[in-house]
Amino acid sequence: MNILLVYAHPEPQSLNGSLKDFAVRHLEASGHHVQVSDLYAMRWKPTLDADDSLAPRGAERFDPSADSKHAFDNGLQSPDIAAEQAKLLWADAVILQFPLWWFSLPAILKGWVDRVYACGFAYGVGEHSDARWGERYGEGTLAGKRAMLVVTTGGWDSHYGPRGINGPIDDLLFPIQHGILYYPGFDVLPPFVAYRTGRTDAARYAALCEQLGERLDTLFSTAPIAFRRQNGGAYEIPALTLRPEIAPQRTGFAAHIQRPDEARGDSGERR
Repeated sequence: MNILLVYAHPEPQSLNGSLKDFAVRHLEASGHHVQVSDLYAMRWKPTLDADDSLAPRGAERFDPSADSKHAFDNGLQSPDIAAEQAKLLWADAVILQFPLWWFSLPAILKGWVDRVYACGFAYGVGEHSDARWGERYGEGTLAGKRAMLVVTTGGWDSHYGPRGINGPIDDLLFPIQHGILYYPGFDVLPPFVAYRTGRTDAARYAALCEQLGERLDTLFSTAPIAFRRQNGGAYEIPALTLRPEIAPQRTGFAAHIQRPDEARGDSGERR
């Protein structure tokens, strides 16, 4: 299978760098084809601006969505953007690997998303009407592909537990997993998270590699997170709120994930 690893850490000799190298070796030894987008090594430009088009659309002011769509539709995208989009279309699975900095992605990786997820490629896709609000959240250009986060953090796992001071890790990663990955269609796997990275000795590193290897071995068999499909019947359109009978006691992030007891079809989602 084809696997794209998008990697965001400035130090090759870091734990992140070592885990990235391990992942590439492990995947290739298993027969997969791997491409790596090492954003710092590539000196990736993180800012979305008018220079992302080879020829501006002639408007008086820069409009991020309109200019992005004009460039995408007319083959005028900056070559680095087009190259990353080609990698995404090539890949059967995508891994985003990064350290959790200030509760989110490193800026360079967020900038990769801002520029590569062009209008017409990752959003602004499909019919927008009172019946459908575009092909997104389970549909879209990247539907049928898998994605997984590999995340490192200096905090303890208890800091990111249900009552931990940093907030539950699943909540912190929800905007990335649901918004950045599920939105354009990826089936999103549970994340691989390495905690307390500053305390990693040789024995712990070996254990992390073993655990990561097991996750990579099941990249195409692990059940994805059961996010609700936007056009699956659970949401009222065009309001895009859950129908009253869907998870009526739940709000927030958890309401948008289907529980196992709903899998019988009583969730209101068409299958």
